[in-house]
Amino acid sequence: MTDTAAIMQRIVPRLTYEDAAAAIDFLCRAFGFEERFRYPMPDGRIGYAEVCYEGHVVALASVWHGFGDTPLRLPAVHGQLACYVDDVDAHFKRARDAGATIVAEPIHEHGQRSYRALDLEGHRWIFAKRDPAATGAG
Repeated sequence: MTDTAAIMQRIVPRLTYEDAAAAIDFLCRAFGFEERFRYPMPDGRIGYAEVCYEGHVVALASVWHGFGDTPLRLPAVHGQLACYVDDVDAHFKRARDAGATIVAEPIHEHGQRSYRALDLEGHRWIFAKRDPAATGAG
């Protein structure tokens, strides 16, 4: 294995948004991501963009109706993204203060402390920190 292969992220989630520009702003403001790349299309939509959290990438783009949709138009939750952070409670406060829809406040469960939030178009995020002291009780 080469050094590059050891650090290369092999799985990159890709999300679609009606308003990808607003989503980039929200993800950076509420969840602490940094914009890494943006490819705007002539019609104003975003063809491809990347945001990262501590070097880990999430790709996103404007929705192409007929090829997919956003969670706001779907009848149920079809997926979640998990992101590990250093301080769950501080991250929760940042997200709440920035207007994220909180689905579940921070609790200890499954060997970690975590909370759940929706972004501005309904993608469900779990932010967590592994916690060997977690007992499974909330």
